[in-house]
Formats: sequence, structure tokens, C-alpha cells
Amino acid sequence: MAVMSYRLGITTVIAAVVAFTVASSASASHTARYGVQDDAWLMFGPGTVDQRIGTLQKLGVKIVRFTINWSQVAPTKPANQRDPSDPAYQWGAYGDTLNALHSAGIATLVSLWGSPRWANGGRAPNGLPITGFGNFAYAAAKEFPWVRMWTAWNEPNTSVFSRPVSPSAYVRQVLNPAYASLHQANRSNQVAGGVTSPRATPSGMSPLAFMAGMRAAHARLDAYAQNPYPASPRETPFVDPCRYCRTLTMARLPQIRADVTRYFGSKPLWLTEYGYQTNPPDRILGVSPTKQAQYEAQASLRVWQQAGVTVLIHFLVRDEPEIGGWQSGFLTIRNALKPSFAGFGLPLAEVARHGSSVVVWGQVRPGSGRRHYVLQRWTGHGWAAIGGSRMTDSTGSFEQTISVRAGTRLRLTSPQATYSGPSLTVG
Repeated sequence: MAVMSYRLGITTVIAAVVAFTVASSASASHTARYGVQDDAWLMFGPGTVDQRIGTLQKLGVKIVRFTINWSQVAPTKPANQRDPSDPAYQWGAYGDTLNALHSAGIATLVSLWGSPRWANGGRAPNGLPITGFGNFAYAAAKEFPWVRMWTAWNEPNTSVFSRPVSPSAYVRQVLNPAYASLHQANRSNQVAGGVTSPRATPSGMSPLAFMAGMRAAHARLDAYAQNPYPASPRETPFVDPCRYCRTLTMARLPQIRADVTRYFGSKPLWLTEYGYQTNPPDRILGVSPTKQAQYEAQASLRVWQQAGVTVLIHFLVRDEPEIGGWQSGFLTIRNALKPSFAGFGLPLAEVARHGSSVVVWGQVRPGSGRRHYVLQRWTGHGWAAIGGSRMTDSTGSFEQTISVRAGTRLRLTSPQATYSGPSLTVG
């Protein structure tokens, strides 16, 4: 984040810091939930599902986004589509994974996607269903009654995930039937619509145009979901170098929030997929592993500061094996830790500089309730504590004002974690 530097007297410095903190607190999403998504790794990765969930617990993950592919769960038409125990339903690894997450106390945000041929006129799974989606949503809600957060489809503004790309067809055939059925299954269910890609593709629609089309089609939703991936490796969570672009990325989070409010009122905004790929291995679209960790922390701060944003999901846990896939994991394909592994569990970001004072924000994600933390600075010979142990708030978050020179390296530690966070160089 860009840092401001002013020549201020000590009284003005203190007043500025206090004013910033009050303004930030008044508009922030202090209860936002930070999680991950990696369906393939969770279901089929190395070790057992309990071991993989142990990795999530080490990271301090409290919520996981997980996709149930309807075409795989119900390849043949159930006789009773609303009955999850109908013999045609094959919950298999989906059920095993969701049950294990529930047993571990990790909440899930379930995305329903992929229509079977019997429901979409014989097309591929990205074909929007002609019939049955509401019934499937009802069956899923009854099979996994502890799930309270749902999204209907994924990136329907792109032809990769949706054919046709049509906001009216999406609302009529997917979103509104799912909304009605999921609320019928449990009135506590929350259903997000949209789940839009951040940009228009040659065969797709811009997320803003799709959002407007959903509004015109009378979309029913409890939250709006957006996947705010960066448009290029040069984009940071706070700075978009493309002034003429019309993408809805993390760098334009206030604009996304304003657009959602314009079309759907004060509905919460869920950011359901986000991440930076790393170089190596992706030498074209990747950033350095150090920058990945830095940008992940900045994105968390960005969400914490933005009112009305209640979820941020990182994609993925482990890099995909094909170089043409997605390389945004905390782990390499050989399971080596990137700096972002510790950076997810102990994110630390610079908020602002006021003269010699720097405001930093961070979180301790492992553990629960108020947690002990220590800020440390690099002395040139080792790490030294700055002022001793302090306590986070009940969500594990904190803001702290310290006096350090520009260029000082900081890091975050906590007895709740088995690791230290990556270093942050303050401006």
C-alpha cells in the first residue's frame, strides 16, 4: 500500500494516528472470515483427509469453500430428486470431505455447480440446467444440514463455466430455484448469487453487466459473490496500474461494494476466489513468492477495512501439477512451503506512516478468541521484540502503532502458531 509521509509535530502525529484508527474502525469489516478453497487437494491430496485438514488447522483456517459437482453426484436422474438418500445420489468423496471438515469444526461455504446431462439437454456440465437445480440444492442441504453458506454456480459470466452466458437464464434456471429450495430446507441458509469472474472474456460478459442483468431478472440472494483476481502480476490489492480497465478486482474493492449496493442494496459481499500465482513456476503470470505473501496480507487488510465484505477465500492450498493450471498455492507441487503459508496464518501489513510512526495491521489465525502476539524487528543480527507480548481482539486481529525507521523489517509471532510470519519491510 502506498505510504504517506508528512512533516508533522508530535501532537499532530498523534491526532492523525487516532483519527485514522477511528475512521478505519468505523467502516471496517472486523468480523470478515478468511478461508481457502482447494477441492482436488482436499479430496485426493497426499496423506489422509484428516492429515490435510490438520494442515488447514495449522494455518488457522476457519472456513473452506468447497464445490459439489452435481453431474458427478447424480449422473443418472434420481427417482426422488429432493431425497438425498435416493440410490441415484453418489455423494462419495464429496460427503467424506464435508463430513471431515464438519467433525474438525471448520465451517464450509458450499458451491453447487455442474449439471448432469439428464438435466441440461445432453450437454457438458457447464450447460445451465433446464430443470432440477432447485431439487438438487434441497437434497444437498438435507444431506449436509450443518452447512449454512451456499453459492449457486461459479463464474456464470464466462462460457468456461456457463453456457449460455445469460444473466436472465442464470437467475431463472439456477439462482432463484436454489434460493427458494435452500431456504425451504433451512431458513438459516444464506445463498450468494453472481460468483462472477473479474473480467469480460471474448465469449462472456463483464461482471458489472452481468450484475445489472441479474437485477433486471429479479435475482433473489442473501449475498453477492465476486472472484476479484488481479488482472496482471503488476496489480496489487491497493493499486491497479490499468486506469482504463473495467475489471472488478481487489484493487477496486470499494467500486465492487458500491456496485453491489446499487443493484442489490446492503447485501453482504463474499469474495469467493482470490490469489496470486508465483514465479517460479509460472514465469509469465506469477509474482515472486515473497510478493505473493505480501499481497495476500494486503488483501486481508483491504477486506478488513472495507465495510460490507464478510468473506475472503484464497485459492489454492497447493499448486496444480500442470504449468497451465493454477500456481497460487501455499505449497509447491512438491509440498515445499512458500512464504505465503506462514503469511496466511500470521498476515502482517502496513496501514500508514505518519512521520516516525507506522501503523501496522495483522491477524493471528490459529487459535480462537483473543490471542497473544509479538511484533519483532530485525536488528541486523537477529529478531528482537517490540514492546513485548500484546493481545489481539476476539477475532484475532490487531492494529498497532510503532516508531521505526523506513526500511525496517518486521515480523509477527504468536504462541498460537508453530511458525513465524514472513518479514514485512515498512516504507
